[in-house]
Amino acid sequence: MEQACPVPLILDADLDAAIAATRLAVGLPQGARVVAAMSGGVDSTVVAALLHQAGYEVIGVTLQLYDHGAALKKTGACCAGQDIHDARMAAEKIGMAHYVLDYESRFRDSVIEEFADSYLRGETPVPCIRCNQTVKFRDLLDVARDLGAEAMATGHYVERSDDGSVVSLRRAADASRDQSYFLFATTREQLDFLRFPLAGIPKPQVRHIAVQLGLKIATKPDSQDICFVPEGKYTTLIDKLRPQGREAGNIRHVDGRVLGRHEGITGYTIGQRRGLNIAVGEPLFVVRIDADSREIVVGPREALMTRALSLKETNWLGDEADLDAAAATEKPVLARVRSTRPPVPARL
Repeated sequence: MEQACPVPLILDADLDAAIAATRLAVGLPQGARVVAAMSGGVDSTVVAALLHQAGYEVIGVTLQLYDHGAALKKTGACCAGQDIHDARMAAEKIGMAHYVLDYESRFRDSVIEEFADSYLRGETPVPCIRCNQTVKFRDLLDVARDLGAEAMATGHYVERSDDGSVVSLRRAADASRDQSYFLFATTREQLDFLRFPLAGIPKPQVRHIAVQLGLKIATKPDSQDICFVPEGKYTTLIDKLRPQGREAGNIRHVDGRVLGRHEGITGYTIGQRRGLNIAVGEPLFVVRIDADSREIVVGPREALMTRALSLKETNWLGDEADLDAAAATEKPVLARVRSTRPPVPARL
């Protein structure tokens, strides 16, 4: 991941400055057609409004990602029933075209099923990454092109940098809102078409801009939890989709002792401490999940420590030769192992 972006941080709710920043981020002449991906939240709504204010022909697109009946009952989630309604009302207020696309089947196949399979493999998935990688950026970009758009803008807090030869992804100016972690899989081809107008605007200022523009969405809470997981209880969904994940097995200490039994590996994640239901007089954490043997391996906190890790699904936005050279010389890099943790020094 590139260093934090050089885009100036807009520290007040200056609407003119935000509109100018939007034109800079889009880099297209006024009047160009731009699709705004609208989730129904304040960020994507403000992006759509700023695009309109900046003089672009804006088409809003919202995805219905899972069962509409269930979505209507769930608030605070991306692309739920209320969010679709909010996006539609915002588009009407802004004065722009808006479409809702039924992507339920694609979302189920590309995101939900893979989410369940990951837990069966003893992994802890990040479904937002998979959703961005497939449904939102792969499939929706095709729709945007079919609509005759020259670019698609989203409400992500991340910067797209284009030096004329290489398009790269950089962290947002507001580190507390940076979402580059969730977009690591974005390809060069996708970045050529994507735009991120909020790269230099902190979240409080985004809400102030929404107020200035008369958008009712200004005070809407941010989305919480995983959008398709009822009340944040992912095990309920996994049990329904992959009941074989509830097969019992041993809880084994790193020293080899069997400390007890568990009721299925899908109920555990690496680093978990609570809910182990074993009493041994010392704090223990999940150190490893062996999907083949159905074993949960636990140990003291220090057993979680590691000095190296293996990468998969790598996405190098520069020249491939540079990647080989970087690996050969153990190039110093910054690594982020969780979305909520700051980057730490590492070597490739």
